[in-house]
This record gives sequence, C-alpha cells and structure tokens, in this order.
Amino acid sequence: MIPSLRQSFNRKWTPAGYRRFLELIEQRSGVAAQFRHSETPCFLPVPLFKKMARAGREMVEQLLADEQYRRDSDAAIPERYRVPHEAPVPLFVQADFGLDANLAPKLVEIQGFPSLYSYQPVMAECYREAYGLDPALSALPSGLTSDSYHALLRRAIVGDRDPENVILLEIDPDHQKTRCDFLVTERLFGVRAVDIRALRKEGNRLWYLRDGRPTPVERIYNRAIADELERRAIALPFDWRDDLAVEWAGHPNWFFRLSKFSLPYLRHPAVPRSQFLDRAGRVEDPGRYVLKPLYSFAGLGVIVGPAEADLAAIPAEKRSQYLVQERVDFVPVIDTPEGKAKMEVRIMYLRLGSEMRAVNTIIRMGRGAQMGVDYNKNFDWVGASAGFIA
Repeated sequence: MIPSLRQSFNRKWTPAGYRRFLELIEQRSGVAAQFRHSETPCFLPVPLFKKMARAGREMVEQLLADEQYRRDSDAAIPERYRVPHEAPVPLFVQADFGLDANLAPKLVEIQGFPSLYSYQPVMAECYREAYGLDPALSALPSGLTSDSYHALLRRAIVGDRDPENVILLEIDPDHQKTRCDFLVTERLFGVRAVDIRALRKEGNRLWYLRDGRPTPVERIYNRAIADELERRAIALPFDWRDDLAVEWAGHPNWFFRLSKFSLPYLRHPAVPRSQFLDRAGRVEDPGRYVLKPLYSFAGLGVIVGPAEADLAAIPAEKRSQYLVQERVDFVPVIDTPEGKAKMEVRIMYLRLGSEMRAVNTIIRMGRGAQMGVDYNKNFDWVGASAGFIA
C-alpha cells in the first residue's frame, strides 16, 4: 500500500528471512505456527487506517443508539446462552474491512468478541527483527507504545483481580490453532487458558485446578465459541444462565449482539447492503451476494455467489439465521513476487470507559476467491500478517 516500502521489502526479501521469521514466532510464542503466516507484513497509510478505524467506531455508536436494534438483538440471543449481568457496551470489538475497486474500505463483518490481542504484537516484532525493518515503523496506532498497549490490555483482561483468579476460557485450548495467543497471554499477564469442561461449579462459584490446587474463578476472558460448543455437542459443568459470582472480560452476550446479525441494521457508506434471508423475499441474481450464517466462525458455511439451489436448501425455520450481503469484489493491492494479493484488515478495539479505541490490527492476505485457508491452499505470500502504519 505504500509503494516505496513495498518495493524495498520485495527487493530485499529472502527465503532465509522468512525461515528466520517463523523461527522467531516459535521462540517468542512458545509454539510453532499453527496457521499460515504470510511472507510479508503490510504497510498501511495513516489516512487509510484512520478511515477504517473511524468507520468501525461510527458503526458501533450507531448500533448502540438504535433502540430497535437493541430490542431485536436482545431477542436474537439464544435462551440457553443468555448470560446475566450483561455489560451495557462491548469491551472488545473487531471490524474487518476489504478494499473495493475505488480503494474504499468496505465492511466484511463486525464482532463483539476478542481476537489475537496478545499475539499480534509478537508477530509484528518478529517481522521487524527477521527482516530488519525500520525501528520507526509502528504496528500500534494512536501513539501507543508496547508498554501502554499492554497496560490497556491488562486492564481489559485482568481488571483489578489477581491473575490466578482470572482464566482464559476455551474449548480444548491445547489443540486450538490460536494456542500461540493463549501462551503469550499467560506469559504477559499470568492468566492461564482453561478448558471449559475442566471447570467445577459449587453453588454460584466456579473453580479450576492451578498447579493441582483448587482455585476460585473471579473473572473470565471468554474465548469459547458457541458455534463450536454446538457442533461438538459439548456438555458443560455450568449453565450460561446461572447467576455466577464472576466478572466477564468480554460479556458473552455481545458475541450474538455485535455480529453478522448487526449488518442489516447498519446504515453507513462502508457497509454493503445486507438482509436477513427470511425477510429478503426472492433474491434476484443471487450470484451478486454472499450467503452467511449468523453465528459461524472462521468463515464456516459462507458461500460467495450462492446459486438459487443454495438458498432453497435452507429450511424455512432456519432462514432467520442467515443473511445475504451485497457482494463486494475486493481488489488485490499488495505487490508480491507471486503476483498481487488481496488484503483484509481487522481493526481491533478496546472499550475501557466511554472511549472505543483502535489499538491494533490483524491482516489476512489471500489470492483465492475468499480469504479462508481452503481458498488459498498451495499459495505463497498469503495468510496472517501484521500491519505497520506509516
């Protein structure tokens, strides 16, 4: 995106530098990369980053001010996942953008659920060291330093609790592709990843074993995805509806409220037109749309340019759980030795107090029809990346 930086990087790139990058990833996260990392970081112009960051903030503020949306999204939370004591605003927000033919940001989706907040700065620093990038290039926006970023993240995850009473809640965390983030979170803050099935409930308290010692849980950094719980039919040692004596670092209800469900309610130049499938009537020329299940994760079930048969195959009772979104063909904007690649930029926010602040980015690069792994198999210069803002 910044021609001088891109050309210089491509000219100096070597396979040995990429191998060194992957070695550093393993050393600094404690585990070999479990998903593909691109050979290159991305260089984002400040005006483009600010435009995306501002658009995400505007969208969330629009939703929070929309009483109809608040009522409808409340009803959209499945009864069995309705957690008490909901926070009035989301603590974590992610907004994903691609660039259209005019290089204007267009929203892919938005979510009120945490992502790789601990790991992403590690990835950026591994790029910097492996390739000898200019120390003046920053992967953190808004004047944040490594220390100030980690201070904000500590407030969000740990709050004012003792770290041993805070857990990162996941499903089988040792076998998740995002284990790198869990390990870095523990190293930074002393917060351990705990399998949701390993919790024990006594009265209104949850407990876990820490070094063989029963330890009370007072705050939960929730990374357990409802969709995965459903697909794997996982039996839990507690009920989400229980009035538990815990704080939530990222209240689970926002996973449903701020999600693909939000898209039809947004009126913003950066949001492609979206409709719930059960309200869309007959969809003319469905190839111009993307079909998305509301609560899947990592692109599961998404069909770009569905056929009429794909729409007809969804039973009437499930059509409210899907939406059709106007298709935007994102343009390849990153020059690589293997050809131009597309870029999807995730703006990562923290909302501490009244301010929703953009604090980091995650970038995915791809050359396939979609950004998902299945569409980019056997490609180089694709995958997860970090953004340096200049």
